[in-house]
Amino acid sequence: MRVALRRLIQLVVVLIFVSFFSFSLISLVPGDPVVAIVGFASPAQLAQVRHQIGLDDPFLVQYAHWLGGFVHGDLGQIYSGPTGRSPVSTVIAQSLPVTLELMAYAMILTLLIALPLGVLSAYRSGSITDKVISMGAFGSIAMPDFALAIILSYWVGVKLRWLPTSGFTHFTDDPVKNIKSLTLPAVSLAVGQIAAYMRLLRSDMIATLQEDYILMAKSKGIPTRRILWRHALRPSSLTLLTVAGLNIGALIGGTIVVENLFQIPGMGKLLFFSIFGRQFVELQSLVAVIAVGYVLVNVLVDVLYTVLDPRIRDARALA
Repeated sequence: MRVALRRLIQLVVVLIFVSFFSFSLISLVPGDPVVAIVGFASPAQLAQVRHQIGLDDPFLVQYAHWLGGFVHGDLGQIYSGPTGRSPVSTVIAQSLPVTLELMAYAMILTLLIALPLGVLSAYRSGSITDKVISMGAFGSIAMPDFALAIILSYWVGVKLRWLPTSGFTHFTDDPVKNIKSLTLPAVSLAVGQIAAYMRLLRSDMIATLQEDYILMAKSKGIPTRRILWRHALRPSSLTLLTVAGLNIGALIGGTIVVENLFQIPGMGKLLFFSIFGRQFVELQSLVAVIAVGYVLVNVLVDVLYTVLDPRIRDARALA
């Protein structure tokens, strides 16, 4: 109980710090958001709109108003002219599922490829197979997401015409087109992740395969496949799980770029247009939602530790 309460307090402190820090940075972005909203107008009209939005309040007052609304589910308004406005929550509700679907697709691809390659590379450590896989991993890590996205878009989409290079189809509209529209973006995000996860798993698996209980399992005649996937993989995946949680931030950053390259209507594209449209309230709410998601994922990773290693659960129970 005390551990859960402590984790909850840490979560709240982190979210407040992140939101305040991002709010401070956004306030330093050059340009007047009121001019971006109403365009050419008289000083009196600009002052009126600035007062309606609350930009004439002191910085801390603006932050307090935004934070109070965010806690109660009010993410602010998107302004399009002196009178046009729409709730930020509505736009996020439309874009967030698209981004989550893309990230889930990329993560599934990553794990489906990285786990077998990592296990095989560790089992064949020092062999030609291991060297070939390791060389491919190093090359993949050196390739930025956006560069790979452009290459795939040109060769697979334009030259070969196998997959679409832009647009998005919802799964409920057409499952096949949905998978096709997300394949190139997901592969662009997954390639670098595959290499990193595979190398981490390989290192941990090599050490685990030298443990006494693994040698005992071999002496009992247990099949190699079962030793690798049941006895060695589980304790070797703690480091991988830690890095996967921390790497969600990099995955989010890559998603922002890839969504704009492939014209996918997700959070990345929404964030891009909020920056160039000087929609600071929308931008702050987007950053806060992303920060909440990142922190919650890492809390989930912390919980999964106890599933993979019961010793951690027992130690926390005694704390």
